[in-house]
Amino acid sequence: MKGYQFSKFLPNELPKGGFDELLKLFTQLLNYTAGDAGEALAWMNELDKQYKFTNKDYGMGDFIEDLKEKGCISEENGETKITAKTEQTIRKSALEEIFGKLKKAGKGNHNSNISGIGEEKNADRREFSFGDSLDQIDMTASIHNAQINHGIGNFTLTERDLEVEEKDYKTLTSTVLMIDISHSMILYGEDRITPAKKTAMALAELIKTKYPKDTLDIVVFGNDAWPITIKNLPYLQVGPYHTNTFAGLELATDLLRRRKTHNKQIFMITDGKPTCLKENGRYYKNSVGLDRKVIGKTLNMAAQCKRLNIPITTFMIAKDPYLQQFVRQFTEVNGGRAFYSSLNGLGEYIFEDYIKNRRKTFRGS
Repeated sequence: MKGYQFSKFLPNELPKGGFDELLKLFTQLLNYTAGDAGEALAWMNELDKQYKFTNKDYGMGDFIEDLKEKGCISEENGETKITAKTEQTIRKSALEEIFGKLKKAGKGNHNSNISGIGEEKNADRREFSFGDSLDQIDMTASIHNAQINHGIGNFTLTERDLEVEEKDYKTLTSTVLMIDISHSMILYGEDRITPAKKTAMALAELIKTKYPKDTLDIVVFGNDAWPITIKNLPYLQVGPYHTNTFAGLELATDLLRRRKTHNKQIFMITDGKPTCLKENGRYYKNSVGLDRKVIGKTLNMAAQCKRLNIPITTFMIAKDPYLQQFVRQFTEVNGGRAFYSSLNGLGEYIFEDYIKNRRKTFRGS
């Protein structure tokens, strides 16, 4: 008879003792406790009882003392809190987990698919055309062409002999990352907010280290929308909110208007449909089906982003067919893209989309 056989779960990567190993576990637990150091340490004590990853030479008490001495936690009014150093450690940990270890690179290092006057040579060659600058001309190749075309005895260099090296633009990018913090992000026994939060921290750390001239703004949206700082990310929690996607897009657009870069984009992580608007200080809510009024205003906002040359990439972490249908309509109106991502693949999707940056250089009017 076919069936399922259950056995005791044994984690593959338990800490083997020592500060560094325990710090990795502590950092991971902080993601799930919304930065609550006391709760994370309490969990570690319980896990230690079950899996015995400390020993007689180095116990949990030693680890907590080392956290204090190394400036990772502090005591404030009898409450244990993480420090700025630990906040950065969490971001670095998220970056390594999702994106792998990345070497620090040059500033503004996004290749675009536009050829012409740029910063970095590529393999493409072509004939000279009016408007090309002199520094693009490969003189060695051009002289070689002239010798082939006209002979060595009577050397002549004409416009037809000139060969131009193509160069790639290096572009700066301004990104707004929108994170849905409505109640559905923790419904049905599935934690969707932690992968979203980890991805945001990894993306923030990536930009700070690899693309320091790029900008990243983070917007969270529930009944309302508001910006948060990178420092706030470890403490982000879901609230008892509906989903006001319109407000999130409106705020994201306002933030991008202030940026001087030509390349602007919105990444939106959500698991559901828009269900809320705010009109004249009052909330209009409808969680049943797809409300025409809410959907209509949200689609209008997507169209406005398109007119402003701001593409929206939606990362939908829900599999309901009617929700995916809405995302397809939303994407068509905006001219952006959509990914129907698993929670495990969310970070990789956003990483690849951000790094490759295959879209055109959008130039606003």
